[in-house]
Amino acid sequence: MTENRPINLTRRSLLIASCMCIGCAVPGPLFAAAPIVASEAPDFYRLMVGDYEVTVLSDGKLPLAAMKLLQGNSARIAEALKSDFLGEQVETSHNSFLVNTGDKLVLIDAGAGTLLGPHTGKLLGNLRSAGYRPEQVDEVYLTHMHTDHIGGLMSGKERAFPNAIIRADKRDADYWLSEEEMRAAPAEAKRFFQATMASLSPYMKAGKLKTFEGSTDLIPGIRAQPAYGHTPGHTMFEIESKGEKLLLWGDIVHVAAVQFVDPTVTIGYDVDRTQAEQEHWRVFDDTAKSRCMIGGAHLPFPGLGHVRDNGDKTYAYVPLS
Repeated sequence: MTENRPINLTRRSLLIASCMCIGCAVPGPLFAAAPIVASEAPDFYRLMVGDYEVTVLSDGKLPLAAMKLLQGNSARIAEALKSDFLGEQVETSHNSFLVNTGDKLVLIDAGAGTLLGPHTGKLLGNLRSAGYRPEQVDEVYLTHMHTDHIGGLMSGKERAFPNAIIRADKRDADYWLSEEEMRAAPAEAKRFFQATMASLSPYMKAGKLKTFEGSTDLIPGIRAQPAYGHTPGHTMFEIESKGEKLLLWGDIVHVAAVQFVDPTVTIGYDVDRTQAEQEHWRVFDDTAKSRCMIGGAHLPFPGLGHVRDNGDKTYAYVPLS
């Protein structure tokens, strides 16, 4: 016969029991040391513009010495950076854009390749992660011929996009591929000419470099729009399908926290500072009025959004939600 007796659970007995169980179950440390994961997830972002698929491809990020390179009222520049919780150096995205029209696969800008160190040159890897192969690219359109936009045209000693035609404004090609202009340039600028010549010469030898002049339709749905100033042939590309538009504006903006609120601010890389400032005002005003989506090479990844006119000679960047 079993006798039913009440169990006497005292505070002391509960503590002893719980300690014994914990000790039996976990003989060692409670937490294991985990190694730091140094790799990053692939950086690409996809959206549709009408019937066209646009994939933003990150080439990486680099610190930009904003206070040193931005040109304008230094007090206002510092205030704008501080307002956005930024310091004198700003981490800057390097974005390229892959447009699939259904008939053509077009890459807008090719990234830096190996020319700017280990933090960039990630475009080809991200292109493959996005489901495409470099040999599938039909055409590469260059907003301009600065190192971070043309270095990725080469993969070692081979053309990274072996089947692609390269298109750029004739003004940029005439300037950056000119031995005479390189000799006349300041010493610190000569590396830009050398990088352009090294990156484009293999395509030129293969008959793959084609230039255009000013505003022109390149293929159905993609139109070149001049925005000279940052370089002699700096160009924007307008993507349009079924009434939807995306303006890929290249290097109109380098530091969003500063240049939208003060369009007078230019950057040391601008070949013609006065013309570059005029383009800030013109393009900001046009895109704010049209409410057209914009894509920027150096806006925070994925670099897509809209421009809002604040009505007091300042503008705001509204990232795509």
